[in-house]
Amino acid sequence: MASSQQRPVSSGSDGGDLQIDERKRKRMLSNRESARRSRMRKQKQIEDLTEESGRLQTENDRVAKRIKVTEEAYVEMEAANNVIRAQTMELEERLRFLNSVIDVAEDVNGFSVEMAMIPDPLLKPWFIPNYYSESHDMMLR
Repeated sequence: MASSQQRPVSSGSDGGDLQIDERKRKRMLSNRESARRSRMRKQKQIEDLTEESGRLQTENDRVAKRIKVTEEAYVEMEAANNVIRAQTMELEERLRFLNSVIDVAEDVNGFSVEMAMIPDPLLKPWFIPNYYSESHDMMLR
């Protein structure tokens, strides 16, 4: 049985078996090397994906913080707008009241009160008069 496992080198047919064993050994080594490279590629891919995952998580956290800051600024701006709307409504009501007082005074006294029209930038904010920007420039000086 030992002779069947160890082949003698002397016979002609045994030389062919050695070549086959040599090819088999080279193929095994080649397969091992290929498997090693495959494992290394997989390991590198896992490392790359882990790194990308960390980078994306950091980016996600940064974007989430920006969204939160923007939402907080929006809430503050909305609150300020609500205050301005309430003040505008109050001023409009006061203006109506004062106009009604003038109307009553005109009716009672029988004479007309001439008043120059003052542009109301609150009603048409896109037509802000120049005196505003000039007074603003003076305040900055």
